[in-house]
Amino acid sequence: MASGTSKPGERYSIQRTLETPAHVSCLAFGHAGHLFAGADDGSLRVYDLSSFKVIKAVRGLGEEISSLVCVKRTGSELRDVWLASGRRIMKFQMDSPKMIQTADDALSVVDVSDPGQEDDILNEIALNANKTYIAFSMDSGAVGVVDLATKLVTRMKSKHDSVCGSVKFIPDRPRELVSGGYDTTLLHFDYHEGKPLSTRKMPLFQVADGMALSPPFIMSTTISSTGIIAAGTADGRLFIGSGGYKAPQSKSGKKKRSRKWEGLNENREYITKEAEGPIVALTFDDSGVLTASTLLGVLSRYEVVVDDDEESVTTNKIWQGETQNVKKVNALVVDEKRVVVGGLTAEGKGVIEIRKREIDCEISIPPQGEQI
Repeated sequence: MASGTSKPGERYSIQRTLETPAHVSCLAFGHAGHLFAGADDGSLRVYDLSSFKVIKAVRGLGEEISSLVCVKRTGSELRDVWLASGRRIMKFQMDSPKMIQTADDALSVVDVSDPGQEDDILNEIALNANKTYIAFSMDSGAVGVVDLATKLVTRMKSKHDSVCGSVKFIPDRPRELVSGGYDTTLLHFDYHEGKPLSTRKMPLFQVADGMALSPPFIMSTTISSTGIIAAGTADGRLFIGSGGYKAPQSKSGKKKRSRKWEGLNENREYITKEAEGPIVALTFDDSGVLTASTLLGVLSRYEVVVDDDEESVTTNKIWQGETQNVKKVNALVVDEKRVVVGGLTAEGKGVIEIRKREIDCEISIPPQGEQI
């Protein structure tokens, strides 16, 4: 065996475990030192990650906080927050003098339900780059946007045939978003016109005897800053669509934006069986590395490698681990320092597991037979 050097690797050790009275349903970073955690009892907690103490909270919203996004505001260290609870999208200013706020303290409340469908509930919300629109997905399969200047609610002209669990704006495409549903379909919309631009239905996974496993319900989605889309399915597959990839700007000049985003193009996709259970959470970090979590807490980190010449995409797994205290995962957030997972314990309590990133040093590998 020839001598060589192993590549430096990353690993994530548990830094802190936080328990909450209710199941943790969603997570978001404020600035680098704050973690926002929504729960299924309609409460929101803001943690200071230096002390791991709750510094602000919202309580008594009555329905699960299914999703939240933080918004920077000049002059405030604490982010404002938009959150989804039931059929309402609500905004709170977290630097309020009050330690604990209630629904009456919301700066804005938008009811997105249709008449006669008051039992329809929100799943995920997303904020566009200009902070002018919030996109939303609903149990009915509906996808829509809220114009934050007028609070006008617009629904897309097409919807999913089942629950729509995820929605994301496409970076550098100011009129476009993608939604994923339990109908096993990704829908790509021009949200100004409300019409679909492209679709991709996940194929069934065939095992050796020809039988299909559970349907590939789309459980989670994420889109990188370079336009790569990833989706996780209920049958444990990872979908990567690279047709919308835009290489980062280089010193040689700016790459022209293509006329169409081709992220759902079947000729530029990669689908691989990665888990034995549902992949319920996905996120790209700023470096373009993809982090995934299964329902039962298997965590994986992937480099996504795009070959423009070959028009192909592959993944390279760079780390894998398992949660210790989160037995059912509901939420995942990642930054350059941490991987944070939220959900519930085996006893049914709410829990947040915070893992700190560590870099292994390069290790010299001697030729076979040599001692070190």
